[in-house]
Amino acid sequence: MSYAGAAALQAAIYQRLTAAVPLAGIPIHDALPPGAGAGTFVLIGPEEVRDASDKSGPGAEHRFVVSVISDGSGFQAAKSVAVAVSDALVGATLVLARGRLVHLLFQRARAVRIDEGEVRRIDLIFVARLEL
Repeated sequence: MSYAGAAALQAAIYQRLTAAVPLAGIPIHDALPPGAGAGTFVLIGPEEVRDASDKSGPGAEHRFVVSVISDGSGFQAAKSVAVAVSDALVGATLVLARGRLVHLLFQRARAVRIDEGEVRRIDLIFVARLEL
């Protein structure tokens, strides 16, 4: 088992999201920006990695969260951004600086109100299988 591809996977995800035309103008972060909660942004969040080695060689399964956070009224604006994130990532062919992406799949999503209902957060959970 190895965590060797984690930074390369995150960099490729960031690059893919920042290049996605439907996400133009939406900030993409990997940490909460100062003044978080103002506007709409995408947050590349936590991940969990498990060994996925097999007889062909070492590998890892990365389950990671990409969140859409918006102070817009209602969920519609946040859901539109979440759809664009999902469209950009599901089935994407990402080139990694280390390792090789075997597949990238959507697993589930959760939409909630936070900050006393003033902010919407949609957590999209994806699974990426890497060969290392």
